[in-house]
Amino acid sequence: MEYNITITKYMYSMKSILKSATLVAMACWLSGCSGQKTEANYQVIPAAQEVNLQPQGGAFSLGSGVKIIYPEGNEAMQRNAGYLADYLKTATGRDYATQAGQEGQGNILLQIDPAASDKPEGYKLRVNGDGVIINGASEAGVFYGIQTLRKSMPHMVRVRGLEKPRVLQEVTIPAVKVNDAPRFSYRGTHLDVSRHYVTPDSIRRFIDMLALHNINRFHWHLTDDQGWRIEIKKYPRLTAVGSKRSETVIGHNSGRYDGIPYGGFYTQKECREIVKYAAERHITIVPEIDMPGHMLGALAAYPELGCTGGPYDVWRIWGVSEDVLCAGNDKTLKFIDDVLDEIVKIFPSEYIHVGGDECPKTAWKSCPKCQARIQAEGLQAKDGHSAEERLQSFVIRHAENHL
Repeated sequence: MEYNITITKYMYSMKSILKSATLVAMACWLSGCSGQKTEANYQVIPAAQEVNLQPQGGAFSLGSGVKIIYPEGNEAMQRNAGYLADYLKTATGRDYATQAGQEGQGNILLQIDPAASDKPEGYKLRVNGDGVIINGASEAGVFYGIQTLRKSMPHMVRVRGLEKPRVLQEVTIPAVKVNDAPRFSYRGTHLDVSRHYVTPDSIRRFIDMLALHNINRFHWHLTDDQGWRIEIKKYPRLTAVGSKRSETVIGHNSGRYDGIPYGGFYTQKECREIVKYAAERHITIVPEIDMPGHMLGALAAYPELGCTGGPYDVWRIWGVSEDVLCAGNDKTLKFIDDVLDEIVKIFPSEYIHVGGDECPKTAWKSCPKCQARIQAEGLQAKDGHSAEERLQSFVIRHAENHL
């Protein structure tokens, strides 16, 4: 009993302390107490290559009168300036004007300078008491300099219950010289929407997170056995049928199912809008259309493209189906060409991912058309590879040559 009383008193005491601390924090917030963090900190992720603080240079005060200046006539730089204004408002609660021009005194100046870095995405960030200058070797370089400045900012503490968060007290940016460039020219992140559909708004939010972390490639996995997620106008059943599965396995192929129909796909208009959204943030989208395996979404829609003619269903489980495109069918090669023709009109990426891996050969071994293709192409089992494995390479070479 004595033990329980002690614990109860302790818990009551902690509640009182927490309540008092909350009241003090709110009082500090509402009165703008001086202990609130208002100084930028350059310890950001990813870390810049070189960060040299310049104490003798003083600090720049990010007051409400500061403008963001960008080169006149450069739309990409105007967008960069707009992004920075939005980021700073999120951080400080203040509105910052953007303006074309060259005068950086007392402002934030964004500039293109090919000499800023020997890498196209490199930049220099300079801060002193007179202002901030971000020189980028390209518009993308300036964008990454903006990200470093953005992430260095202190952020408002939003107090629950307040309709409008108050602005931070005067924010200061310590004098610094930052020289930075990405170590790798290709910095990618992969998102699989074939198993689990992600709404266009969430895709844009994902792209925003990539931009925050200086990612410049978004690898978008759009098709698989579990669903076909992109509109192909020449083959409307790919989305009408192939984007929907009747239900989904619970856990990892447990044999139990949720009984809930599942689906979703992106129209070509939505994809173009997302491509544009990403490009404006200096991110290239690389689409993934797997072939000749991972194709149950397509086979459910067009069973004549398979070795057996079906019927096929969009897969309810995880893994790799043994039902694949029929490599001996000329309609399959035409299907590949037609799909890729529409894909490259949507995605200007230098690369198109066609997969080529994880293609079981079970159906091909007993398929007359596939065996006839093996004979016609003179594909032979040798050097440790079966004739069917060489047939897989035949399909990928066809897609490669068409692209």
